Amino acid sequence: MVESDSGSPPDQAADRTKAVAVKRRDETALPRITATGRGKLAEQILDIAFANDVKVRQDKELVDILDAYEVDSPVPLEALGAVSEILRYVYAANHKLAPATKNAEDSDENADQANNDPDEPPDEPDEEN
Repeated sequence: MVESDSGSPPDQAADRTKAVAVKRRDETALPRITATGRGKLAEQILDIAFANDVKVRQDKELVDILDAYEVDSPVPLEALGAVSEILRYVYAANHKLAPATKNAEDSDENADQANNDPDEPPDEPDEEN
């Protein structure tokens, strides 16, 4: 989640940017705060999220609540409903993508196995004339 002050000049807006990352370790655990930052550190958190296709949401009020807690703290009760809804959406979206990704990986693996049959001798390199 991110908060940004877009009404300020660019240098000041970057200094006011905040980012908070949350993650649920498993289905039974409460979500935990995994990273927080302001300014350039917030920008680095966002860069890492974007580079890893992590969903990002802008929510000033939620970031203000979560930013008050230490990294590795559980998400506080006043923010738990909103965070749970966001994570539910993200996990559902990721689950929809997972079968397509797994099928593509399975197809690649099957193609590799078909090309590398252990009972067949390896292909001889082509000789150039």
